[in-house]
Parts: sequence; structure tokens; C-alpha cells
Amino acid sequence: MPDLANKRIVLGLTGGIACYKMAEFVRRAQDLGAVIDVVMTEAATRFITPVTMQALSGRPVFLDTWDARVANNMAHINLTRGADAILIAPASTDFMAKLAHGLADDLLSTLCVARGNCPLLVAPAMNREMWLHPATQRNAAQLQADGALLLGPAEGDQACGEVGSGRMLEPNELLSELVGFFQPKGLKGRRVVITAGPTSEPIDPVRVLTNRSSGKMGYALAQAAHEAGAQVVLVSGPTALPCPYGVLRIPVESAAQMHAAVMAETPAADVFIAVAAVADWHVVNASSSKIKKTPEGTPPALQFATNPDILAEVARLPDGPYCVGFAAETENLLGHAEDKRQRKGVPLLVGNLAQRAMNADDTELILFDDQGHRALPAMPKLQAARKLILEISGRLGR
Repeated sequence: MPDLANKRIVLGLTGGIACYKMAEFVRRAQDLGAVIDVVMTEAATRFITPVTMQALSGRPVFLDTWDARVANNMAHINLTRGADAILIAPASTDFMAKLAHGLADDLLSTLCVARGNCPLLVAPAMNREMWLHPATQRNAAQLQADGALLLGPAEGDQACGEVGSGRMLEPNELLSELVGFFQPKGLKGRRVVITAGPTSEPIDPVRVLTNRSSGKMGYALAQAAHEAGAQVVLVSGPTALPCPYGVLRIPVESAAQMHAAVMAETPAADVFIAVAAVADWHVVNASSSKIKKTPEGTPPALQFATNPDILAEVARLPDGPYCVGFAAETENLLGHAEDKRQRKGVPLLVGNLAQRAMNADDTELILFDDQGHRALPAMPKLQAARKLILEISGRLGR
């Protein structure tokens, strides 16, 4: 099912140039299954029209506390009953002050006060000086103390021409935050290190030894772990994938570089998930210049040495993180995966068939532990990643 299927979101727009971003947000949220009810302040209508938001959402847009279209004239009550969340984006300085002090002088501020248990998410958008003003900081802190979730703000170029903090998150970032909000927070407060993608072992300046790993499963796990509340470090070999929102990516190329990055990050980690397809060997006599063909066509005499076993080394750390390994096999998956789990000394290993999983969008995972093995049904990799993160968080709890 889409990530936001059966979710009804009340989207509140207040006065700010960032209103234009919400047109894209509404379209993308609907692609994920959400139903969007738009409520706008009068100031918001100066930046984007209600007609635009109605056309995009496919639902009436609400502006007035006394909206006669509502049978009982209680839009401030009806809109939030049965809603899964209220998202205020952009949230102006003025509107944040209203929320922090419980003011209710228009439809949007009134429904926020009358929301009951409906979650409130707030995405600030303002000039950097306005964001840093002591009053705004007090209001932001008060909103959080009252249970609201602040999304951002980000740093960067602002419409006024200045640069700094106060910029509203981009539509895709807001969408990631909204999707993540509805995911279980089994890893909240945990630090997770994940490896992903292939490694690339140089032969000469233009040639490498690598493999077919796309990095999709590792990146999906990084997203799922972030959604579960973890601080995530993704040590990634070369891929064409964008870094998941909220994740710190450390790019590497060779197995040696991946080993160094992992060993620097794992001492402070609670969980280590080794998804990367790490090369078993590297070329000892790699050339500093391009190897040219000989007239006879004789191939170069490459010499190989074994790369560090990253997973096994992390698993041996005293007081090290909970370790999860991956095994992509082409045959005898049950035998090879269980053998690998025991050799590496890890409590949980995830196996799949390489010819089905590599560069695919779906996967079939088998979980191996001391009790045996258990197969999960085929599913999209992000869905499988969320299942695996739930499994890991449950084991940490035990």
C-alpha cells in the first residue's frame, strides 16, 4: 500500500513565499495515498490562490471560520475530527506566536486549539533574523513543550536574498518527515551504522573491479532506520542513489576505505548493518598509469590480496553494536547463509538470492538466527527494510 494510504491530513498554509512549494507537496502526498484538506489564512492567499490548492487537492479549500458550506458552521471542529495530522507549512513567525499562546482569531488558529488529540506538525518558514529572534525561539520551544513536532527549518538561500536558518524544508523533505511520522519509533535514540552499495577496487586509473550491487537495499534500510527514530550513518560505495533524507552519508570507494569509515563510526553505534557487497580481494599491483594492450594481447598479471572482513571485525569489538549481516548467494542459500552467520559471529543474518535481488526493486529476505531461519514474502525493498528494522528493534528490546 502507498505510504500515506488512508491518511487524512489537514494542511494549513500561512503567509509566506514558501506557499508555492505546497502545490508540489499536495500532488506528491496524493501520489502516496493521502487525502488533503487545505486551510489557508488570509495572508496565505496573497502568495498562492485557493483555486490552485482546490484544483490540486480535489477538495474544498477552507478560509473562513464562518464557512456556510459546513452544515453546523463548525469547520474548526469538523476538520480535525478523524484527521491523522495537522501540518502547518509554511508556518510564519506570526502564526507560530499564535500557536504558542493559544490565540484563536481565524479558522486555522482556532482549529489548532480545538484539535484535541490530533497531532500537530509545524514547518517554520521565515527570514533568518526572524527565526533567531528570542521571541520566536521561545515560541518554538513552547510549541515543542506542548507536543507539536517542528520540521526544520533548513539553512540556505532565502527569498529576501539573505542566507541562513529559517528556510522551509523542500516538498520532498516535508513528505519524508510526514511519512516517517507515521512509522513506529523502535530505534528512537539509537545510533545505526549501515554499509551499502558495491566497493570499487582500482586496477589502474581508469579500470576497477566491482560488482552489480545497486545499493537499493542498504539505502532503503537507512531510510527505514531514520523513520524509526535512529541517528543513521550510511557508509556507501559508488551508487547513483540520492541520500535518504535525514541520513548522514559517508561516500567511499574501496573496501579499505569502507573499513576505515566503519571502524571510525561503529564504536559509538548501537546497531551495525552490513549490507554492502564488499569486494573480497583488492589488486596489490595496481598501476599508476593506464595499462595498455600489448601487441601479443597478453592480459596483465594481476596480483590479489584479501580485503579486511568488516562485519567479522565489528562483531568482535568489545561492547560493540548489535550486528546484522547480509548474504547474497546464487545457490544453496540456506546452507551458505547460515555458515556465513556462524563464521562472522553475528546474531542475525539476512539472506537472499543475488540473481533476484541485485538492482531489483523487490526482494525476498530470509532471516537466520540461533533458532533457525524464517522467510519473509516478496515485497518492495523499502517495505522489506521497514520489516527488518522492526525485527531489529524488537530484538534490541529483548
